[in-house]
Formats: sequence, C-alpha cells, structure tokens
Amino acid sequence: MKTAVWLYLFMFVAFFDLHAQYPMLSPFALSLGAAPSFIGLIMGVYSLTHLPGNLLAGIGVDRYGSKYFIVGSLLTAGTVLVLQSQVTNPWQLLWVRSISGFVLAFLSPACLSMLAKIAKDRVQQGKLMAGNGFVHTLASVGSPAAGAFLVAKLGFTTSFLVLGWGLIATGVLAIFGVRETKQMRNQHAPQLDDAHGHGAPQAGAADMQDEHASAGKIPWLFFGIPLALSCSQGILFFELPLMKAAMESIVTSGLLFSMVSLGALATLSLLFLNRIAPLLRVVAGSLSLALVFFGMAVEWPLPLVVSLFMIGMAKGVIYPAIATLLAGHTSRSRYGRVFSLLSISYSLGAFFGPTVAGHLREALSPYFVAFVVLMIGLSLLPFNRFRLLGSQTAG
Repeated sequence: MKTAVWLYLFMFVAFFDLHAQYPMLSPFALSLGAAPSFIGLIMGVYSLTHLPGNLLAGIGVDRYGSKYFIVGSLLTAGTVLVLQSQVTNPWQLLWVRSISGFVLAFLSPACLSMLAKIAKDRVQQGKLMAGNGFVHTLASVGSPAAGAFLVAKLGFTTSFLVLGWGLIATGVLAIFGVRETKQMRNQHAPQLDDAHGHGAPQAGAADMQDEHASAGKIPWLFFGIPLALSCSQGILFFELPLMKAAMESIVTSGLLFSMVSLGALATLSLLFLNRIAPLLRVVAGSLSLALVFFGMAVEWPLPLVVSLFMIGMAKGVIYPAIATLLAGHTSRSRYGRVFSLLSISYSLGAFFGPTVAGHLREALSPYFVAFVVLMIGLSLLPFNRFRLLGSQTAG
C-alpha cells in the first residue's frame, strides 16, 4: 500500500496546482486583454489537447506501465507552468495552456491504472478508487482559495512560478517514490482475488476473468455521463469567476470554488455510500446535479454558497462511482485504455463547456445549458444493459 500512498501524494499535488489556477485564469486572461469568448477558448483548449494525450496514454500505460508517464507528466507540466508565468498576450496563454493540457493528459490514466492493479480484490479496488476521489477533493478544498491568496499577495507571475516549481519537485519525488513491478507492467496480470481473499486455483483463471470482464463491458453511451458531467463543471469553472459576487475580489472567487470542494468532501466522508451499486450512485448524483444547475439558472432563492455546496456533494457521489464501475467491468489488461476513454470523455466535456458558455452567456444562462446537457446524458443511458452491471458491482 506504500505505492498507493505515493500515488495519492502525487495526485494531490497535481490536483492542488490545477484547482489553484481556476480563480486565476479568467482574471489573468482579462488582464492580458482577452474577451469573454476568447477566455472560454483558453479554458477549453486545455481539455481539447487532452484528447491526443489520452489516446497515447491508454496504449502506452498498458504497454510500458505507469511510472514513466507519471514522472514525465509531472516534470513537463511544471516546466510549462513556469513558462506560463512569462506570457504577455492572450494568444501566448492559449498556446501554453494547450501544451499543458497535452502533457497532463497522461497523469490520470496512469495513476488510475496503477491503483486498480495493486488492489487484491474488488472491494479493495472500490476503496482505492474512493480514496482517489477523496484525495482529489481534499486537494481542491483549499487550493482555489490558496491560488487566489497567492495572486493577491504575489501577483500572477510569481504565483505561476510557485505552482510550476511545486510540480517539478513532485515529479522528482515520483522517480524514487513510484515502485512498479514487472508483474504490474505485464498486460496479462493475475486475477483479482474475490472479496474473501481467495485467489484463482487454475492457471487459466486470469484469462477467464478477462473474458468475464469483457462480457460485461460498459456500453459506449455510458461515456455520455462523464462527458456531460465534465461539460457542466467546465461551465461552472468558466462562469463562477465572472459572476458579480466573485468579481468583487479574487479571494472571494477562490472561496466560492472551495465551497464546491467542501461539498464533495462531505459526501466522500460517508463511507456507507460505497455499499450502494455504483450505477445507482451515478444516476442519483447526476440527476441531483442537474436539478441544482436548473435552480441556479432560474435564480432560485437558495444562497450561492449553498448551491455550490450541493454541486460538490453530487460530484462526491458521481466521480468515485464512475471509476468503480469501469474498474469492476474491465479486464486488468485494458485498464489503461478504459481509463483513457474516461479521460477523453472528461476532456471533451471540459472543452465544450466553457467554449459554449463563453458564446452564449449574453443570451442564455450557462447553468441552464449545464442542466440540459446532464439530462441528455441521463436520458441516453441504456438502463436495460445496466441493471445487471449495477448489481454485480455493488458491495
């Protein structure tokens, strides 16, 4: 489990840096003279360039293992962030963000693949995925406020330098901290034990397990849910810093982002939720999230901080459930590919979200767009295919 602790540490630092930039990017782009529509493009291109990186990561992780991609992603992303501190116009920021999106695309599939492989049974696998969600959320709780505080005290240039060198230092630690055995790099890894710790007695059991996982593979339409989820979050991350309450102070903007993370932390702390079938958690969480966005679109009477906290609560239910569902119904030899498909879905959504919001915010509430996208994703789910999948993965 030392490997899991190291992976959690690396992901914590990476996600901390990423979320610390959310309250920075829109004001920084405005200071460079970017229009709102161009700001949406700057935020969206980061996710668009994730796509080729995700595709390469899916093949590379399964073939060469995770360590090289974890180390390389952290070191390169830190270097790019240092370069970001030197940009002087919106087009330079666009190019730097596009490069950053590509190099960080390798980190999540590599880490999730390694976490899934070190599990001894399905129950432990679910706990490790929930731990990943917990670390992700913990990193995002204080990071927006910390990023806003850095800018208020040090300015944009020094803040980006601090965050960049932090990633570089973490990449150096990953060289010594990540231990990947030859067996973990092997595509045909041994079968997972069942929940009681009993392994497979026969030599061909691993192949049988792979066939069983393939038989219950996730339908393509399922990936519409992570795409819609990421699209809604991209809209939120674009729109929130530009709202009247957030424009008063960059520190206020950072604190509003932190409310989302606190909400996610609240539901991630409810460990009994892991006993519910992941499909049910995905559907319930997505429906709740859509209703909150609808409420924000019609300006319901709930305070903004309460709405953001509820958005975070829904995210804390959905993200670990998606990862658990995918890991439970994919053969170990294809973890890299399936998690790269998940990352591709997230990347597409995160590109379209802020891009659409930047062009429509003058005519239509971006939060209504988030509601519509989530409802479309839910309506396309092939529930007849998922009844069996949901019950198999529960527990």
